[in-house]
Amino acid sequence: MTDHVDTILAQWRRERPDVDASPVGPLGRISRLAQYLGQNIAAHHRSLGLNSGEFDVLATLRRSGAPYRLTPTALLQSALLSSGAMTNRLNRLEQAGHIRRIPDPQDRRSLLVELTEQGQELIDRAFEAHIENERQLLQQLPPQQLQQLDDILRQWLTRLENE
Repeated sequence: MTDHVDTILAQWRRERPDVDASPVGPLGRISRLAQYLGQNIAAHHRSLGLNSGEFDVLATLRRSGAPYRLTPTALLQSALLSSGAMTNRLNRLEQAGHIRRIPDPQDRRSLLVELTEQGQELIDRAFEAHIENERQLLQQLPPQQLQQLDDILRQWLTRLENE
């Protein structure tokens, strides 16, 4: 069984046999998987009436726990976006009735972003559908291999995050 990355590696072995291009294997595969999975998940979110960024904001608010509200700064840190991009995302979600901005009772100069009932209903449905879509994407791997992959990725990510 071969994939596109095997073809790339073979080409580099032919053209530059003096360079060990083996890092292209795992990193190229992770990159291609990220593209494939990202496109699939984005299309799935669109089918639910959301873009991936909107899903992310609603999911972040929902998993924060009741009363499902956060500061815009906390949302920014979760999503790793610019403040302008977050503002646009929040504007779209507010116009759709999924969130509202409310004064922060702890700091009158600040606002909180809160899920509306409509937004909570939407993200609850969307999250269930999202998880089922991800389950379908992962069904290609037997459970033991999936667990091994998850363990390896966790170890690697933990090391990179702690550098």
